Amino acid sequence: MSPPPALDTTADSIQTPRSLSDVRSLFGDATKDAKSPPWKWHWSSWRTNGGGWTFFWILWIHAFALVGFALFPLPGWPVFLTALGLMWLGGIGTTVCYHRALAHKAVKLHPVVEFVLTVAALFNGSGTPATWTANHRLHHAEVETPDDISSPRIGGFWWSHFRWLYQAAQSSVGEWAPDLNTPYYSWWTRWQIRILAGSFLCGIALVPFFGWGAFFWIGAIRLAWALNAQCFVNSIAHMKPGLAEGEDSSRNLTWLGVVQTFQGENWHGNHHANPASARLGFTWAQIDVGWYTIFGLEKLGLATNVRRPRHAGS
Repeated sequence: MSPPPALDTTADSIQTPRSLSDVRSLFGDATKDAKSPPWKWHWSSWRTNGGGWTFFWILWIHAFALVGFALFPLPGWPVFLTALGLMWLGGIGTTVCYHRALAHKAVKLHPVVEFVLTVAALFNGSGTPATWTANHRLHHAEVETPDDISSPRIGGFWWSHFRWLYQAAQSSVGEWAPDLNTPYYSWWTRWQIRILAGSFLCGIALVPFFGWGAFFWIGAIRLAWALNAQCFVNSIAHMKPGLAEGEDSSRNLTWLGVVQTFQGENWHGNHHANPASARLGFTWAQIDVGWYTIFGLEKLGLATNVRRPRHAGS
């Protein structure tokens, strides 16, 4: 195999912007972007469309996560398992409470269970229950169309993975989740920043015992891991190839179950085929800890009106 060609660093070989149009081709044209839907904005656009705090939060946790992982790549089993446990519990809060109970009404949770799982989901960075539910219901109603708030078929991978969180106008709770447009659910919105601050800083409590690796792993690294694990459902789990324009591209992804600690959200094709079901893994081989949690709560009398799939799928 021949070696790669040497890098030509002569002045003539380096393409530098020589005019305003060249700069716009590299970094986007804000004037043109302003007239376009947000998913068509240039990839480098930092416009937030009202989601400035969300954008800051995403940058903040990822910056600290990168620094923490560089400094403490091996935090030790106690710290790693604590971070993993908190991430798993928060994921259960999102999938069982936000997704299956609130967004789809596939199960009714006891108020105490709903409260605990809502705290877990917020602590994991999943946002408030009312806004999460409104966005998700809109997604199902307008899937793979320009009105779908997070479709990669419309806006590409990065739009569906991160950008829609701060560049799309968030769905109206009054329109898409009127059942959650109540003082109780508004209370969670007022407490969100406090809960997130506690989540980011909670690892400090273990620093005297396990060092500063605990701060980074239990805080920023866990939060960045949880965010990406959830966002993969919006992005990669909606990128099934070979489909016609406008066709639902949701799919099951076995490997994503490992990233999400087997909470069940990776069976996204099953979910879109049967969205009213509280069970996302339809076969014994499709591990769905969210469903096992609901099943256990039902046996304890803490979950009722559990809706099961109309049929099993693979």
